[in-house]
Amino acid sequence: MSTLSPPLNPVFVAYVLLFGVSALACFASLPRARAITNDGTRLGLVALLVTSGGWSVAHLGFLLAPSIELKLAFYHAGLLVGLSTVGPWLYFCSAYTGRNLHKSTPIRWAAVAVFVLISLVKLTNPLHQRYFQSEVLATPFPHLSILSQELHWLAMGIAYALAVVGYFMLFELFRQVGHDTKPLFGLIGLTGLPIVLDALAVVSPTIINITYEPLGVAAFAVGVLFVFIDDFQTVQLTGQQDDPVLVLDDESRVRDFNRKAKELFPDLEVGEDIDSVLPEIAEYINGGQDDAVFELELTGGFKYYHLGVRPFTTDRSRLGTSVAFTDVTEREEYRRELERQNERLEQFASMVSHDLRNPLNVAQGRVEYLRGEDDSEHLAATGRALDRMEGLIEDVLALARQGQPIAERDRVTLSVVAKEAWAVVESDTATLTVDSDWTFIADSTRLQQLFENLFRNAIEHGGADVVIRVGALDNGAGFYIADDGVGIPVQDRERVLESGYSTASDGTGLGLSIVSEIAAAHDWQIDVTGSDEGGARFEFSGVHDEE
Repeated sequence: MSTLSPPLNPVFVAYVLLFGVSALACFASLPRARAITNDGTRLGLVALLVTSGGWSVAHLGFLLAPSIELKLAFYHAGLLVGLSTVGPWLYFCSAYTGRNLHKSTPIRWAAVAVFVLISLVKLTNPLHQRYFQSEVLATPFPHLSILSQELHWLAMGIAYALAVVGYFMLFELFRQVGHDTKPLFGLIGLTGLPIVLDALAVVSPTIINITYEPLGVAAFAVGVLFVFIDDFQTVQLTGQQDDPVLVLDDESRVRDFNRKAKELFPDLEVGEDIDSVLPEIAEYINGGQDDAVFELELTGGFKYYHLGVRPFTTDRSRLGTSVAFTDVTEREEYRRELERQNERLEQFASMVSHDLRNPLNVAQGRVEYLRGEDDSEHLAATGRALDRMEGLIEDVLALARQGQPIAERDRVTLSVVAKEAWAVVESDTATLTVDSDWTFIADSTRLQQLFENLFRNAIEHGGADVVIRVGALDNGAGFYIADDGVGIPVQDRERVLESGYSTASDGTGLGLSIVSEIAAAHDWQIDVTGSDEGGARFEFSGVHDEE
C-alpha cells in the first residue's frame, strides 16, 4: 500500500476546514429543513443537504486518508454521492415550483437508469482510465492530484444541464410572481463558483485538482435555509396560487404579490401601506372579516371576490398575513339574484295573503249570511267557488314558501311524521299503514306538509276507502308513499308534479307541485311509479340520515 500521509501545511489545513465546514453546515441545517411545511419541498431539500454533506465528507476522507488506495476509494465514493445530488436538486425544484415531475414514475425510472449508467462508468475507471487519472504532486502540499478525462467532463456537462433545468424552474416561478430575482441569482452564483475553481486547478499549481462542486451545492442549500428562506417561502406561496395573492407584513405593509394581484390592483407596490394603497381591502382585513366577499368595480362591471385571510409563517416566525382573492362573481350574482327573487316572492305571498284573502273573507261572510236568509242553489254555488278560491290562495302561498332554501334540519321519524300528517287530513274510511320505520334529517314542518298533500291526493283520486302505505326504501336512503287507488298512467307520471296539472275538475293542480318544491328544497329526487296494488307510488331518494 502506497502511503501519502497528510502534511502539516496551512494550505492543507485550509482545504480540510473548507470541506469540513461545508459538511457541518449541511448536517446542521437538517432540523431547519425538516421544519418546512410543504412535503415535497422539505423532502427534496433534506435529501440535497444529506447528499451534499456526504459529498463533502468524502472529500475530507480523500484529503485525510493516509494512503493512495484509501484516497482513491474515498474519491470514488464522492463521485457516486456527488452524482446523486442531482436527483434531490431536481426533486426540490419541481416540488417547490408546484410541478409534478418528481412524482412521475417514468421520470423516476429514467433518472435511476442514468444514475446507474454513469455510476458504472465511474466505478470501472480503473479499467479504462477515461474518467480520471491520478498522480502525486508536491505543490501546494503533497497530495494526490486528480486529472479529469473526457468522460468526467461529459458527465459534468450532463449534471450541469440538469441543474440548469432546475434553475429555470425557479427563475420562471420568481418571474411569474414578479418577485425580485437578485437573491436567486446570488445563490446561483454561489453554486456556479466551483466551476471557476475547477478551471483554475487546471492551469494553476496552487489549487489542487479536486471537484469543488460540494461547496456550491452546500452554499445554495444553506443559503436558502438561513438567508433567503422568507423570500423563498413567500414566492412559493404566491406562485402556487392561480388566484390573485398578496402578502402583508406585521405592519400591514405590502410584502409581496403575484402577477394576478398586480393585474387586479395596478397601484400595488412593495413596501406600501395597505391602508393607503387599498383602503377598501384594509377595511375588510382590519375588521377581522377573513371570509368576506369583496365587491370590486372594474371597467366591465362589478366582480366579486372571496377574501381568504390567513397568517403567513415560516419555521422561524410569523411573517405577516396572506390574502387570497378567489373570483366568486358567478356564484355571488346567482346568490343575489336568488335573494331578489325570494324577496319578490315574499312580497307576492304577502300581497296574496292580505290583499286577496281579506276581501275573500268578507265575501264568504256575506254569502254565509245570505244563505241563512235564502239558502238558494246560486248562493251554494257561490259559496263553493269562494271556498275553492280560498284553497287556491292557500296552495299558492304554500308553493311560494315551500320551495325556499332550508336553513335548519332536524332528526325526524318516518312513522311520527306520517301519523301527525294523517291526523289533520280528512281521511274518512281511508287507512294508513307504516310498513317500516326510519329516522332521517329533514325540515319537519315542510315534511309534514309533503305527507299531507300526498295523503289528500291519494284520498281524492283513490277514493274514501283507499289504503295508504308508508315505509323506508330498501337501500336505506329514502322513503315511499303508496296507495291502492287507480294509479297514474305511465304517460302522465312526469307531468303530475308540474304546477297546474290536475285530472280533477275542481283541483288547483298545485298539491303535487308543492310536494315537488319541498323535495327540491331538501335536494331529494322523486320517482313516480305504480304500487304493487296498482295504485300510485311516490319514492323519495337522496335522503340523508345524518348531517
